[in-house]
Amino acid sequence: MGSKTEDFELITPDLGDTDKIELVRWNFRLGDQINEGAEVCELVTDKASFPMESPINGILARIDREKGSVIKKGEILGMIRRKVSE
Repeated sequence: MGSKTEDFELITPDLGDTDKIELVRWNFRLGDQINEGAEVCELVTDKASFPMESPINGILARIDREKGSVIKKGEILGMIRRKVSE
């Protein structure tokens, strides 16, 4: 038996009525192991900061938006990959 992978995109959530969302920090680097619930990155609006938590255990496989990027709701920030048994 082998294993395959599943990819989960980190998508900017709806953070309310705001025109500007900034990605201020990545807490992991590419290839790092991430546990479910870990704060992957931090987003800031003009009103508050919002941690983005990992929905799964996996590896940070891709970063699409760099620290300091101004982003919009629905934009893909990166991807977490996990292995699953067949």
